[in-house]
Amino acid sequence: MEISILNLLILSLASFRLTRLVVYDKITEFIRAPFFDEIEEENEEGEREIFYIPKKVGIQHFFGELLSCYWCTGIWTTGAIIFFHYQFPSWSGPVILILAVAGMAAILETIVQRFLEN
Repeated sequence: MEISILNLLILSLASFRLTRLVVYDKITEFIRAPFFDEIEEENEEGEREIFYIPKKVGIQHFFGELLSCYWCTGIWTTGAIIFFHYQFPSWSGPVILILAVAGMAAILETIVQRFLEN
């Protein structure tokens, strides 16, 4: 299997963005919610903090552990992207490109924010 550097970059950025979408973004919180217990604590400054821990048993525990690990979820989201890229190229191409551009935008925004903070 041959893959160009550009294609590898696009697929990598798409994987990065999809993984962050699944693991961290608020818009996908409803996907993660059934697999976590929410624990609320007060920190030393008296502020309320919420922690999410994976459910204790069964399939919910398995998916909770998976979704709490960025690297683990990254393997599965990358596998899905690669599968769809090769099985349904005309359908998945635009979706992958959108994810890749959004991933690059997120990286650039992080860099810009770092410069503005200093």
